[in-house]
Amino acid sequence: MKVQNLSINGFKSAGIHCGIKKDRKKDLAIIYSEVPALVAGVFTKNKIKAAPVLLGMQRLKNGLCQAVIINSGNANACTGKQGLNHAKTMVELAENALGIKKGLAFVASTGVIGQPLPMDKIKKGIANVASKVSTDGWENAAQAIMTTDAFPKIAFEKCTIDGKEISMLGIAKGAGMIKPDMATMLSFIATDVNIERNALQKTLKMAVDNSFNCITVDGDTSTNDTVLVLANGFAKNPRLTSPDPRLAAFQAMIEKVCKKLAFMLVMDGEGATKFLEFKITGAKNNKDAKRVADTAANSLLVKTAFFGEDANWGRIMAAIGRAGVDVKEEKINIYFNDVPVVLNGQKAKGKGLKAEDIEKKASKAVKQKHICIKIELGLGKGSAIVWASDLSYEYVKINASYRT
Repeated sequence: MKVQNLSINGFKSAGIHCGIKKDRKKDLAIIYSEVPALVAGVFTKNKIKAAPVLLGMQRLKNGLCQAVIINSGNANACTGKQGLNHAKTMVELAENALGIKKGLAFVASTGVIGQPLPMDKIKKGIANVASKVSTDGWENAAQAIMTTDAFPKIAFEKCTIDGKEISMLGIAKGAGMIKPDMATMLSFIATDVNIERNALQKTLKMAVDNSFNCITVDGDTSTNDTVLVLANGFAKNPRLTSPDPRLAAFQAMIEKVCKKLAFMLVMDGEGATKFLEFKITGAKNNKDAKRVADTAANSLLVKTAFFGEDANWGRIMAAIGRAGVDVKEEKINIYFNDVPVVLNGQKAKGKGLKAEDIEKKASKAVKQKHICIKIELGLGKGSAIVWASDLSYEYVKINASYRT
């Protein structure tokens, strides 16, 4: 996606190569607001948290952010006191380079765990990247936060509130270690809306729950997962508060941005060949439905079956049975792109359906790039959707040699 013509009032960004990565690819990005912006955030629920996450959680309490410095190629995780000191040094360098007050910069990192940051390269890089910020620097920034990503992930939306046009632009990175349970690996969203901070946090949390928390590539939650949204008020709309019916338009916009980015993460899943949508209905409640969806979507046997284009519905039945929720086998129906493969807990047949015809249709369905797996549990009104990728040879190849 080319974004040279896309910009957000009062925001600038940049991305460069500073030497963290050996392949000359961009590895340092910065996002800058011309004024202190309100900030909301969600972080990983992994008990092992990287230094930038710990610092970000602390700084979020202040509620303001004017810059975010992001490096790729090194996660700065499991690096002890040295790692935390490095994270603090990075934000101080960014604040000095941009001429902003102390405490207004955040930091995020992604890459290999357990390695100290090459601070000599980063110190020079921060001064360099800060000097290059521009209104059209988003594509470079999106490239600079990538690790195993095949393409940069950028989403842009607009809406109108009280006659004022509101804009929002988000970037994200992630292709592996994706089962967020919070947000995504890294995502940064800029908007010019004028909004009260609690309302911003609430809308972000809801958007995350309906997007990033509904995807999985490999079932792993990173130590570094972070999503931040900055709102600088340049749109000059009457301030949005919570509760406020005007929030609906903003909520819809932020969910569109987050879903676009989330879908890109799944489509870019390391070695992915399929986009799998697990749609659960008829559970006793939404929580049960989500557990069934997660269990099926994260099953290695289910994911490899779809990679092999094998309509092996038995693996899905097994996943449903071990999801840890109440189910009744005889009430379960399963469809692949509207082709019934299981009815009343057994191989679909009868009612004018010939087993050989169903098998042919199911085999054709699993050859599609986008496959909707609809699971009806027949026990209540609970529902959930999870988007996932398949698991291919390439995924193993990428992750078997990640550090080498």
